[in-house]
Amino acid sequence: MNKLYIGNLGENVSPLDLESLFKDSKIPFSGQFLVKTGYAFVDCPDESWAMKAIEALSGKVELHGKLIEVEHSVPKRQRSRKLQIRNIPPHLQWEVLDSLLAQYGTVENCEQVNTDTETAVVNVTYGNKDQARQAIEKLNGFQLENYSLKVAYIPDEMAAQQPPQQHPQGRRGFGQRGPPRQGSPSATTRQKPQSDVPLRMLVPTQFVGAIIGKEGATIRNITKQTQSKIDIHRKENAGAAEKPITIHSTPEGCSTACKIIMEIMQKEAQDTKFTEEIPLKILAHNNFVGRLIGKEGRNLKKIEQDTDTKITISPLQDLTLYNPERTITVKGSIETCAKAEEEIMKKIRESYENDIAAMNLQAHLIPGLNLNALGLFPPSSSGIPPPAVSVASAAAAASYPPFGQQPESETVHLFIPALAVGAIIGKQGQHIKQLSRFAGASIKIAPAEGPDAKLRMVIITGPPEAQFKAQGRIYGKLKEENFFGPKEEVKLEAHIKVPSYAAGRVIGKGGKTVNELQNLTSAEVVVPRDQTPDENDQVVVKITGHFYACQVGGLQ
Repeated sequence: MNKLYIGNLGENVSPLDLESLFKDSKIPFSGQFLVKTGYAFVDCPDESWAMKAIEALSGKVELHGKLIEVEHSVPKRQRSRKLQIRNIPPHLQWEVLDSLLAQYGTVENCEQVNTDTETAVVNVTYGNKDQARQAIEKLNGFQLENYSLKVAYIPDEMAAQQPPQQHPQGRRGFGQRGPPRQGSPSATTRQKPQSDVPLRMLVPTQFVGAIIGKEGATIRNITKQTQSKIDIHRKENAGAAEKPITIHSTPEGCSTACKIIMEIMQKEAQDTKFTEEIPLKILAHNNFVGRLIGKEGRNLKKIEQDTDTKITISPLQDLTLYNPERTITVKGSIETCAKAEEEIMKKIRESYENDIAAMNLQAHLIPGLNLNALGLFPPSSSGIPPPAVSVASAAAAASYPPFGQQPESETVHLFIPALAVGAIIGKQGQHIKQLSRFAGASIKIAPAEGPDAKLRMVIITGPPEAQFKAQGRIYGKLKEENFFGPKEEVKLEAHIKVPSYAAGRVIGKGGKTVNELQNLTSAEVVVPRDQTPDENDQVVVKITGHFYACQVGGLQ
């Protein structure tokens, strides 16, 4: 990214004018300036000098009476999903930026670029080029805390491998631009409701063509009829007998699309003399399945009875660290399966909303986790969207570290069954090493307190994001290795140190706050009132519960 585009040039600007400008600004360049009518190109020695040229000159320097614009030169074929956002307020919290970017689509990657300027710069990769185009239209010139954001494409090498687009483009180096927007982004943009949880289905591969239809006509009709966005993941698991489908819509839209797809599959089966039963298969993240099943299977049994269906759930052994979804198989008629889908997804959405509410409550109380950075819920590929901007997340943003600062490290003591130590460590320590690298945390297992100790303490040290990843993997490993029963949720005890002054906030007036936390998360939270603070004026909070319940106590 060391090639620059220089725009908004007067007709009389010459290569010599540009050479003088760069020399006066002490910005080196290589080769000659290629000057066209109204714009020019030049190479810098490297990417860092290109960034310095952009920061020093773009929108700040006049040449022949016109304010010039300097951007990365991006060929049309490489203007796809990747953007660079400059002039970000230096004190802006990451959470605020995360929320702003998420309004325009799925952010696959966001990383800060090192610059010498006071303001911050990030490179952002969106899920697709339409999302990136919308972001550049809405965010370029957007006023954020008295700073005007500058947004431009940066080269997307993957896009260069695709056939060139035939539709008209704006002038070289720039996408279409809308007028600057004023005020809070959350005040002017429709937010996704938190209950907008996509439906994930598994369908037999041989029916995918019928669902798509000739030249995509069938799938277009479904999306139009149900006001939904439907992704058929044909390239996932090449050669697999089944393919996942993700439906983004309202709960009603998801259910209608699901029923139409089932009807299409049934008709295709009849036309092709396919005699096997075609059940409805729903994919759900394992974090929500326990609550779907309910105590002693009561929730699932009730859904079966109310909808006259037979429902089974894939075993935990099928889970991997990188595929946390369970398959819910529903057998019955199309009508009864459709009713069961409504009830199943209703329960999953309730679980999702409860976890979001618990996290937002925690964010109000004590500095805690950056929900977007953590990937608290499965990414879009696993069917759970990020939470929308809310009052809670905005209030919580004040607790997150600003750009250029690393979140403070903290230590959590997690108590696991003594018999599970070997599984966590792995052969020759390989599993615990991989876990440590994945999470970015230090993970150690303390010596046993005695020969008959039933629990062992795992010491996890790292920032909140690392804590979340490490603890999540440990909970998953214990379930995977059958240290808890098939219908039993993994519940562990965690000890977290908090400043003594914060303990009162955790308890709340008359114990109101701690009771609210316990009711919301089904966790047991103990803050000893008579505990003597340690040398750092900290006390221990004990939390016992399932993974997300314990994350409510992810205190700093």
